[in-house]
Amino acid sequence: MFDTTLRDGEQSPGFTMNAAQKILFAHALADLGVDVIEAGFPNSSPADFNAVQTIAREVRGASIAALARCHPADIEACASALQHAAAPRIHTFISTSPLHRRHKLNMSREQVIEHAIMGVTLARKHVDDVEFSAEDALRTEREFLVDVFSAAIEAGARTLNVPDTVGYTTPAEIRALFDYLRAHVKGAEHVVFSAHCHNDLGLAVANSLAAVEGGARQVECTINGIGERAGNAALEELVMALKVRRGYYAADTRIDTRRLLPTSRLLSRITGNQVQRNKAIVGANAFAHESGIHQHGMLKHRDTYEIMRPQDVGWEDSQLVLGRHSGRAAVADRLRHLGYVLDDARLDQVIAEAKALTQTQHVISDRDLQRLVEGESFGPGWRVSALSLTDYGQRTRAHVDLSDPDGRHVIHSAEGEGPVAALFAALSQATGVDFVLESYEVHSMGVGADARGEANLSARIDFEVMTGQGTSRDVLEASAIAWLDVANRVLRGQQAQPRIAVGA
Repeated sequence: MFDTTLRDGEQSPGFTMNAAQKILFAHALADLGVDVIEAGFPNSSPADFNAVQTIAREVRGASIAALARCHPADIEACASALQHAAAPRIHTFISTSPLHRRHKLNMSREQVIEHAIMGVTLARKHVDDVEFSAEDALRTEREFLVDVFSAAIEAGARTLNVPDTVGYTTPAEIRALFDYLRAHVKGAEHVVFSAHCHNDLGLAVANSLAAVEGGARQVECTINGIGERAGNAALEELVMALKVRRGYYAADTRIDTRRLLPTSRLLSRITGNQVQRNKAIVGANAFAHESGIHQHGMLKHRDTYEIMRPQDVGWEDSQLVLGRHSGRAAVADRLRHLGYVLDDARLDQVIAEAKALTQTQHVISDRDLQRLVEGESFGPGWRVSALSLTDYGQRTRAHVDLSDPDGRHVIHSAEGEGPVAALFAALSQATGVDFVLESYEVHSMGVGADARGEANLSARIDFEVMTGQGTSRDVLEASAIAWLDVANRVLRGQQAQPRIAVGA
């Protein structure tokens, strides 16, 4: 597993990291068990050079690679940055497709091969481990790829990378290409073939797996699939596909899969970009079940709807999410776990009340169930009456007017670095509730005049994750409603006193 999160991933818009963040994440990648960490492109900037140099000096447990064009200055910069690495690799490349030769390089085939030989030869003077990439390989003539790769092997390359630079290929096509190259490239039996797939058509993982079927034994990928344009192949998806379907692919990795989720979340915190809820392996819904049919199957045997154990990728367990789609079996099972044994009539009543509650909140928590069983009513909680924001240079002051559970008005103000920080600080002071956010997202619902803002946030409180949601034509008001959704859950939980209930 060749991880390029810190190079191809980090250079994409919205994912830039500073040196300290890159070093922190490099250590996480080594702990995860990747074989190669592509730390950056040293000759692109002094900051990138320094980051690669520090990672090479500090990080152990994986080869450290640096990227270079087939230019002497690039290769010398890589060699200098990698001089303290325990296992250095120089990754040098040149474009090979007719489109790139004509419009980007203005080179003939012969000139491209000459530069490839020069680049690999110079790199081998500095390190033993040299990887050569033919940029835009999937749009390059097959016979020319054979010539370029054969020359790179003779010059000393140990790994040959076949990148689908623009995400153009299909699984059948890339598998056939790897079969062809392994059969025709001179010295192919002495090198490792590598795949580097982009996700422009949503096929990066599928194409990478097809390359493995064709003989690739290195796959280049990123955590969470970040990268140029639509991203790269997602490491976590590739690893688990190979693990779950080991009998089919006859290949595996040395990745500690239990660290996939923590590593994914670390990247999200560093970059500020959360993965989508339905993202495979590491998304919040990857092991969550709300449908009554699915929940009933899970309660009978988890293999009915799960092909891997959540603990194997870092989750604590599967989640049977109680919401408007949940069935009787799931609610009854959850109540039993909480220590409640109800007769059929009382169970039906609690289920009906829970369904009614989903009209105002998306998820029914354990604490919500406890209160329903205890017969306590759900009051309106805290609500937004009005809010306003005032900017003072680098800071913002938020003014909130709330209605408390008893209908009284509470007014508070607070400052923060930006409108959201100020708003949440004012809400905390007004309600007396404080928590640390794990995630916060806003997006638009609908189009045109009917569009509304939706805010979603989650917080971990006493080892439980609580989520809140709010909608409004104003995104800040939606954010306040979502924050109060969590705050009301916290306050209800503090008031609840669970006990064993038997019968009606």
